[in-house]
Amino acid sequence: MYDPQQLFAKLEALGIAQHTVEHPPVFTVEEAKALRGNLPGHHIKNLFLRNKKEEMWLVVALEDRAIDLKRLGEALGAGRLSFGSPERLRRVLGVEPGSVTPFALVNDETQVVRLALDRGLTEGGPINAHPLVNTMTTAIASADLLRLFAATGHTPLWLDFPV
Repeated sequence: MYDPQQLFAKLEALGIAQHTVEHPPVFTVEEAKALRGNLPGHHIKNLFLRNKKEEMWLVVALEDRAIDLKRLGEALGAGRLSFGSPERLRRVLGVEPGSVTPFALVNDETQVVRLALDRGLTEGGPINAHPLVNTMTTAIASADLLRLFAATGHTPLWLDFPV
């Protein structure tokens, strides 16, 4: 499993620029809002979800989006969704609860996690996400994040929220 420094090295190897700031640990969108200061760009929330068939999704949405899991499950064709357990999160994406991030797809080498992205992420500035730990925030251009997904073999499904 990657650590933040290995992630940064992978981004550099792909020619992807990033800017990272350190901060105290944050576990919720509200905590992040209080601590982030004036970081420009999109701020996100990330949901690690599963269904009864053990299929898994990483849903990345703008931080203020209201997400109805029933409607989201229907939009994804997944049926009833629930949050993945901390153990599953660690095993599959290599991160702890509170550190769920689109960058964690570097740890999903067999592409068992499906990726769903908020179409709103394509408009505006960079995307701010934890680089595998919740004590840092990394800003990356949305086009570069898509390049990273391509390099990890994850093709996003684009969603228009609310779904």
